Amino acid sequence: MTDHIDPNPQKDPSDWTTGDEPMTGPQKSYLRTLAQEAGVDVPEELTKAEASERIDELQRTTGRGT
Repeated sequence: MTDHIDPNPQKDPSDWTTGDEPMTGPQKSYLRTLAQEAGVDVPEELTKAEASERIDELQRTTGRGT
């Protein structure tokens, strides 16, 4: 029996060394798309970590990314 090792482990956004930098262009674009589908507003100025967490939340809400 072999142990499964995830080749791309997920790191908690709050642990990112660059998590406090402004969100990236692709994050902003995808977040805007998800927010529109979910019928919610999102702040324009989020950090990378905040945007990632919000994206995860909206993916669950919209059923994307599952």
